[in-house]
Amino acid sequence: MDAAHLRIAITTNSLVAVDANFASAKQMVSYDVTRDASEFVDVVKFNRFGRKGIGGGQGGADGRCVMDDMGDDDGAGHDPLVERVESLTGCSVVFTLGLSDLAAVRIHNERVFPVKSAQVRDIEDVILQLQRLMSGTPPLWLRRVLRDAQGNRLPLDEQEI
Repeated sequence: MDAAHLRIAITTNSLVAVDANFASAKQMVSYDVTRDASEFVDVVKFNRFGRKGIGGGQGGADGRCVMDDMGDDDGAGHDPLVERVESLTGCSVVFTLGLSDLAAVRIHNERVFPVKSAQVRDIEDVILQLQRLMSGTPPLWLRRVLRDAQGNRLPLDEQEI
C-alpha cells in the first residue's frame, strides 16, 4: 500500500465478524486498511494448544476455561497468549470482543493498540468505521499507529492532517 495505512488484526471464530475473545479465538484475520481501500492479508488459525496455521484451528469444545491452559508459563504448561501475541507482528491495531488485563499488557508491549468491542460486529463494519476515522483528522491514538508504505510508523509531525 502506497498511502498511510494500518495493518489490523481481528479475532474471529466465524471469519466474518469480531466475535471472539483474544485468548479463545479460533482464528485471527489481518487486513491492510487505508482511507479508501482495504486488502485482506492473512488468516492465522489456532487450536486450544496453540497456533495451527492455515487449515487448522480446531478449538476445544470440552467446556474448559482457556485460563486452565495457562499453566505456570515455565514450559510445563501452555500459554495460549504467546502464539496470539506473536501473530500480531506487523499489526498496529487488534480488534477483539474481549481481552484480559494480562493480554492487554502483552499486546501493548508489542506496540499494538487493542480495541475492545462491546458487541459482535461485522469485519466490514469495523473496516468502514476505521476508514471514516482515518478521513479528516484522525484521533491521536490512530495517528500514533499509522504506517508508511514500507511499514514504518509515521511520526506525528510527518502526517498530513
